[in-house]
Amino acid sequence: MPELGVPELGAYLQLAVERVTDWMDEFGPYQPHPSLDVSAERMTRATDELHARLRDNYPFFHPRYVGQMLKPPHPAAVVGYVSAMLINPNNHALDGGPATAAMEKDVVARLAAMFGFDPHIGHLTSSGTIANLEALFVARETHPGRAIAYSADAHYTHARMCHLLGVRTVAVATTADGCLDLDALERELKTGRIGTVVATTGTTGLGAIDAVHEIVPLCRRYGARVHVDAAYGGFFRLIADDAADGVAAAPFRAIADADSVVVDPHKHGLQPYGCGAVLFRDPAASRHYLHDSPYTYFTSDELHLGEISLECSRAGAAAAALWLTLELLPLTPDGLGAALRPGRRAALAWADLIESSDGLALYQRPELDILTYFPARETLSAIDAASARVLDDGMRLPPGQALFVATYTADAAAFAARGHWAAPDVPAARLLRSVLMKPETEGWVHDLHRQVLSLCGAAPTRPSPG
Repeated sequence: MPELGVPELGAYLQLAVERVTDWMDEFGPYQPHPSLDVSAERMTRATDELHARLRDNYPFFHPRYVGQMLKPPHPAAVVGYVSAMLINPNNHALDGGPATAAMEKDVVARLAAMFGFDPHIGHLTSSGTIANLEALFVARETHPGRAIAYSADAHYTHARMCHLLGVRTVAVATTADGCLDLDALERELKTGRIGTVVATTGTTGLGAIDAVHEIVPLCRRYGARVHVDAAYGGFFRLIADDAADGVAAAPFRAIADADSVVVDPHKHGLQPYGCGAVLFRDPAASRHYLHDSPYTYFTSDELHLGEISLECSRAGAAAAALWLTLELLPLTPDGLGAALRPGRRAALAWADLIESSDGLALYQRPELDILTYFPARETLSAIDAASARVLDDGMRLPPGQALFVATYTADAAAFAARGHWAAPDVPAARLLRSVLMKPETEGWVHDLHRQVLSLCGAAPTRPSPG
């Protein structure tokens, strides 16, 4: 077989279909029902239309796409997903997918080991949103009547899920770099109303890392739990070594002392949507999921994943995809970690180019692989207009030249807190945000930088206050 890459993917998918078909044939022949028949002509016509419609997409796979946190899954994940999808197991119960349920328990154990959860209990979910919902649900059950606190820059899912759960929330102020303010947190903890604190290791806006190593002992002092939302940044635990191309070690190591953690394999874990995961350090958290079904959990006395999940039907194919990927790229610094360092290096290299440029300004130094920057202009309205021009004009270029970035909106106070001077003629401005999560991006940094500068147009030398 050829090396595993996107151009060779077809051969591996053909092999997957052949092997699953061989397994199916062991059960004997049968005649598919005629109600399911479609002609080859209709199938071809519909498939042609499908592929024509799919062209209305952004090139998430290409290094020139540095917009949102999107990229295709690894070819191994595609092969794993398709192989299991042909069988279509349901990981809710062991009788719905014994093989993929075993794979799910395996990959969850690997994720738990990565974070230092021993023992643990957990499972895959359809998304980070559902994973956080489950963690916050357990938080509500363990500390009834008490509020859940998170930073003002945390993902909006926490406010939404707490609303769904009927839990009071407290949005804690952040420091100038977008991290949870520990002094503000302690003031809230002293009131006694906080039951759980959410710490984020990699905010989805700025990539900021909350000080988990300081938050955990602070919360323990006041009897509060700690949940870590590592949906975006969790896999950076593999390169949390304080190295030049790594990330800060202390916050990620401290996840081992938290009560729960969420991570999204469909981000840096190279998986297709949707694949999230929730983990609890105390296996006794399973008591909050207790329920029964008269027709579901009957094939085995082993733990059925549905017994520790709020979701019912879940794709066993997601577990197969992650299992195959981790067999090839294990959760080690030299395995999957080696695919994270290039993006981290790219963010640092581009940040250096921006800091030495008169045409662009760095909003704040990147802590992961999310870069925020803006055209150097004298007013916030001019910054907003120039950022919009880069966003819009870049996407309108021919496919071989197009550039895809994203924007982030910040108010005048946020600009000032980071030491940026621009006349606040409007309350807020869009700045540019790039997610450099594809390792291939490292080789494109200089080209990306030059193109952004070109799209910005002529800019004055960066102004000084007064």
